[in-house]
Amino acid sequence: MQWFDAHLDLAYLAENGRDMHALLEDCRGRYQPASVTLPSLIEGGVRACLGTVFTEAIDPTNADSESGPFTYPFEDADAAYRAGMRQLLLYRAWRDAGLIARMPLRGEPEESSDAPMRLGVLVECADPITTPDELDQWVDMGVVAIGMAWWHQSRYAGGNGTDHRKPGNGLTDLGRELVKRMDELGVVHDLSHLSQRATDELLEATDCVVMASHSNCRALMGDPDSKPNQRHLSDETIKEIVSRGGVIGLNLLGDFVTPGLKKGERAKISDCVRHIEHVCAIAGSRDHIGLGSDMDGGFGADGLPEGINTPSDLTKITDALSANAWSDDDIAKFTHANWERFWAGR
Repeated sequence: MQWFDAHLDLAYLAENGRDMHALLEDCRGRYQPASVTLPSLIEGGVRACLGTVFTEAIDPTNADSESGPFTYPFEDADAAYRAGMRQLLLYRAWRDAGLIARMPLRGEPEESSDAPMRLGVLVECADPITTPDELDQWVDMGVVAIGMAWWHQSRYAGGNGTDHRKPGNGLTDLGRELVKRMDELGVVHDLSHLSQRATDELLEATDCVVMASHSNCRALMGDPDSKPNQRHLSDETIKEIVSRGGVIGLNLLGDFVTPGLKKGERAKISDCVRHIEHVCAIAGSRDHIGLGSDMDGGFGADGLPEGINTPSDLTKITDALSANAWSDDDIAKFTHANWERFWAGR
């Protein structure tokens, strides 16, 4: 089985002490039990992925704020740059060591490489890019996609944790400049963590293809107007992604798959299938759904759906699709072919 995973926080995990070269049983530290290291991805058939540059704005006066090399004070562009660039340089070091091959911008030819996995860099929150004019530097170092915000408000856009009803939580003026520069360079827009207002304003500001690297269906997660469910895609947003030729990556965080989980419960594989089928029903085909697992993205393997503890277990989903009358060709679309076609620019 071959996989393209559109969302893995690999550099972030490394910065949090995960030995990304180790076997899973040898991993210690945060987000246990571990599911993702470079060897586990290769063993599980992940042959291409988007590896994130994940950074988080914090309030340094708040004792409950997270700390670590991935954090920076709100609106401190220079500190955000340093936090993001450290992760970007790690991916470059992995390329130089032959562990990964660089994935080019959408529609550009692949480079020749014997590396076991191709990786494109996805910037998850654009704050580390100090100005839109600096984007060229980031692209030269492997960035192929950007989500302009994470949970919080960034200097560019409102994240899904903001009040989307407030006009200021959409795109900022700087965000509109970044949209133009991304379109000029061919960098793909990722909608996954934007507030609904920011999503709508972005879709008005560009007619380019867009994606959602790791998002599920709002219609299946309870009250569609609740603040937590802003994290998921509305049916209208799914339709717009599809109409532009985009792809949506299924997020495997249990709380984003099965609503109302109690402590210790794991999401159901059947609910993974529900999200997949809902996207396909809206799209009218099986051409716009893929994987964006977010494995270990701030949680351990026990936060994944039942039976999935490592990338090798992703076949639990394909087995369920097969039982749901999916053909081998359609299953291949989900596992890798839809993302491959998308990044090839077709």
